[in-house]
Amino acid sequence: QDKSTMFHPFHPGSNNVNRQFRQTYRCYPFSHINKAHLEDTDKILLPATALHHLARLKVTYPMMFKISNINGKKYTHCGVLEFSAEEGTCFIPSWMMKNLSLKSGAYIQVLNVTLVKGNFVQLQPHTYSFTQLSNPRVVLEKTLRNFSCLTKGDTICVPYNNEQFYLDIIDLKPSDAVSIFETDVNVEFARALDAPSE
Repeated sequence: QDKSTMFHPFHPGSNNVNRQFRQTYRCYPFSHINKAHLEDTDKILLPATALHHLARLKVTYPMMFKISNINGKKYTHCGVLEFSAEEGTCFIPSWMMKNLSLKSGAYIQVLNVTLVKGNFVQLQPHTYSFTQLSNPRVVLEKTLRNFSCLTKGDTICVPYNNEQFYLDIIDLKPSDAVSIFETDVNVEFARALDAPSE
């Protein structure tokens, strides 16, 4: 096998440094390293070698990634907080692991992406009690300040007053995955899953 094939940008065995960052890691929740305070974000921790690979690319900041379970059937998008994970590992929020049907130590694929800026999101609260908060939009906005992007089909967790509220992302515009970094997004709430009959 000649070297041009071995190191082709899209060859499975390459680091893909010429075109795209695509790596596979074992993933663990933040609780594994006593960083549960990072659960309320959409950020992950990657190894230092990931930064070295990304530095060779013309990466758009802030860095965003598509992460998927190993069969590629479930995926989401996220930002990166630090490049401090041990080599071969990646730490992600537990809500993200749940969305991807992952267990601790499972393999995920991480791919760098560029997302369009979002302008609309429709969310469906799981519980009617969320809509009865004094100002649910403010509560949501506080959580989303820790997010860099959103993916249609995800369920996000919004902590408030020692409670965990879950909301499904049922629609996004102009794409099914959008950046919400430094952009104004119009938020609409759908009827809660357990809302009483009218």
